[in-house]
Amino acid sequence: MSKATTLNAHGVEGRGGSAPDCGAATASPAVGGTVIAVPVTEIPPRSEGVAGILYRSFEILVALTVLTLGAPFVLVASALIRLDSPGSPFYVHRRPGRSTVMRGRDLRDRTDLRPPPGGFDPDGLYYVPTYFNLIKLRTMYSDSRARFPDLYAYAFTPENFHSAFPTLKHDPRVTPAGRVLRKLSVDEIPNLWLVLTGEMSLVGPRPEAPEVLQYYTAEEMYKFICKPGITGLAQVNGRGLLNWGETIAWDLRYVRSRTVLLDLKILVWTALRVTTLHGAF
Repeated sequence: MSKATTLNAHGVEGRGGSAPDCGAATASPAVGGTVIAVPVTEIPPRSEGVAGILYRSFEILVALTVLTLGAPFVLVASALIRLDSPGSPFYVHRRPGRSTVMRGRDLRDRTDLRPPPGGFDPDGLYYVPTYFNLIKLRTMYSDSRARFPDLYAYAFTPENFHSAFPTLKHDPRVTPAGRVLRKLSVDEIPNLWLVLTGEMSLVGPRPEAPEVLQYYTAEEMYKFICKPGITGLAQVNGRGLLNWGETIAWDLRYVRSRTVLLDLKILVWTALRVTTLHGAF
């Protein structure tokens, strides 16, 4: 396996940032500041044609199978969440999805975007963030934003953002039931519905908190040229043990080297990591 696809034995499935986990929520594309629209570059796609169709069919089959087998666990978990703390058992949050491609002339009046140096080329093509509603089981207190406002400040400098950790090991916002669900990764099962709808993939960068996109460099924004995933290189190489800089670095490695074979390897490693619970908290 090449250096770009080396898999270390540290953990699995990440949380995709420590964004609010407190029931239904919405976030505008410019939450916390503007984000960078980057020029389109030649980054190879994962697969096209027949291979792409077969892989998509495989994703749908896996998602349907796990959702069906996992339905009883979701029902039990939902009941436990309701008994454990007030609020909906489900959590919905607006997250960055796969970037769309737009002409520079159509971006000049977008106040939520930061242009590259020199401004937008009217005829140039740019990757522009899009957003979707992430759904999972709620693992935090519904009023956690009011109780722990400092944990929602997302106040970083460019220097300290990359050394900060998206996931807190002893997060006071997480409920007792939520800790168990996170350890077992049961809270992520509803994500598979988004694989069926096409908004997520089985493998890809985990959905990021929109509040931190303002701290991404232009180079790092290229991680959004593919769909977010249920698991990815960052998750099998550390999960919650990685800081933001390390997570983004693994995500970029995946984007630049992704293949169907790599995806299958990541899925196998994810299954092994889930059984060990390493990096899950």
